[in-house]
Amino acid sequence: MGEIEDAIERADREAFTRQPPKTLKRQIGYLLKQMGSAKAVAAELGVTADSVNRYRRGARKHARADVAAKIDDAVRTRWQPQVRKRRQRQAAATGGITVETRARFGYTAPVGTTDDGRFRRLTVHLPATYAQRLFDARDAGANDQELRGIIAEGFKDVYFQDGGSRATGLSDVEINDIDYLDLDF
Repeated sequence: MGEIEDAIERADREAFTRQPPKTLKRQIGYLLKQMGSAKAVAAELGVTADSVNRYRRGARKHARADVAAKIDDAVRTRWQPQVRKRRQRQAAATGGITVETRARFGYTAPVGTTDDGRFRRLTVHLPATYAQRLFDARDAGANDQELRGIIAEGFKDVYFQDGGSRATGLSDVEINDIDYLDLDF
């Protein structure tokens, strides 16, 4: 996963109205309910169906660290999908998306102005159209560079050009060397 996809995933997880199951037995029970069989859960986790059944019965109280991480990820990706979809629909329709980042921004500007990239720490609220484009691109399998391009275009429009009232000669904005990036919607 890329940095943008990770940020979207973190923002999705913040939408939970209830916490996902914490114990190994309950996590396996939830996965069995979602996926239908021990064989399907085992294939997802990279363990045997017997191991899954031992976790379910409580015969094994702890999984190896790598398997426990896979179990936690599998539960969290399936937890409360309707809550996630509702928040994304709201962001794409009316709410927009807030991007907080510290990254190097470079841009193409007219002759006589500075276009040297530099690190900036920005928190910018992008309109719903950019949120919709971001979610559509992610769902279509866009790579991290394409997702960065959508956010950079939003920054150009909202932050650098202030909706068209300044820096009208600015043509391209690029986000490079991301220190951190966080999304909220």
